[in-house]
Amino acid sequence: MTAACGSEQCVTCSDGARPMQVLAVAPSALARCVDEDGVASHVMIDLVGDVIAGDVVLVHAGTAIAVTKRAERVR
Repeated sequence: MTAACGSEQCVTCSDGARPMQVLAVAPSALARCVDEDGVASHVMIDLVGDVIAGDVVLVHAGTAIAVTKRAERVR
């Protein structure tokens, strides 16, 4: 059985997906995120819907492909 995108490594492009915490969301479907090593980058978030600062997203090839942890929403 081969690994799918979102697991350890993508069989399509050999790029591993990694969790990143959202620091800020821009109106242009971009978010500034930071990985566990403290490296910051901008990632596309249009595939995962509504994310806010504090959410943790799984990033593959510069695009968030899933939300793995939601920050507390203020009502």
